Amino acid sequence: MRNNNTISLEDLKDYLGFGVAGNFANHLGEAGEADEFSVIETKEKDAPKGLFPFYIPNNDTFLGEFPICNDKINHNDMEHLQVEAEVALVCDFEFEDNKLIDIKPKFFSAFNDCSNRIQDGNKLSTKKNWGKESKGISSEFIEIDSFDSEGILDKFHIASFVRRDGILKEYGTISAVNSYSYFFKQLKDWMVEKFNSQEDQGPLEELSPFIQDIQNHKGLLIAAGATAYTEFGKHNFLEKGDEIFVYVYNAHFHAYQDIIDDVAGMGVHLSQCSKLHQIVA
Repeated sequence: MRNNNTISLEDLKDYLGFGVAGNFANHLGEAGEADEFSVIETKEKDAPKGLFPFYIPNNDTFLGEFPICNDKINHNDMEHLQVEAEVALVCDFEFEDNKLIDIKPKFFSAFNDCSNRIQDGNKLSTKKNWGKESKGISSEFIEIDSFDSEGILDKFHIASFVRRDGILKEYGTISAVNSYSYFFKQLKDWMVEKFNSQEDQGPLEELSPFIQDIQNHKGLLIAAGATAYTEFGKHNFLEKGDEIFVYVYNAHFHAYQDIIDDVAGMGVHLSQCSKLHQIVA
């Protein structure tokens, strides 16, 4: 099942990176972002708020800097950095007549959409990319058999931890991938619509200018949204020296204790898991 080294960081430099905002219940409130997003109306109560860019190849702003790393997070002397444990979807696309018409998720991986929690009225994207090593992705990619509730992803859970001074703490709540507010076809259809129609409002940006030359690139990297936080995660920002762990694992195959044993370095063979381990430097 595991597809090691299927996709390299070098490959990902030719993917456009976007994240889904507000795709887990309570996350925006816990992240202190609910007020800024209050101007965004959604068609359904539980719908995500929108999409934001975190990496656009060749863009002449900060978004043109490739932020993704497998093993480090650049603290950059920021006081309010938080892990955002997510599933990343590596996607193909169809684009015709200046519109995105389909998104085709092909692989998934553990992802850290690390974020700077400052409420300064600027766009959400400005809090997502502060240069190299401001995001994390596992080097373990798992192929998606079918992007629906019959497929393999329906069995996977997300778990995240921070180890500080030798003490391990859960950072995000353990969350089933299928507990995202929108996922599978509902998320895919919603994203296609947002890429073509999202306007500049509040913390979000118009998206169509970012994808006008998408046909010159390999695909889309979508961060599907962050889980809710544990009490420790809510109240503890990242410090230099922290170790970050994000696991996206088949909970029908691996017990939670397997994950804990792996963090402890007990040599567990996690054959149905994508694991990200980063050091904050």
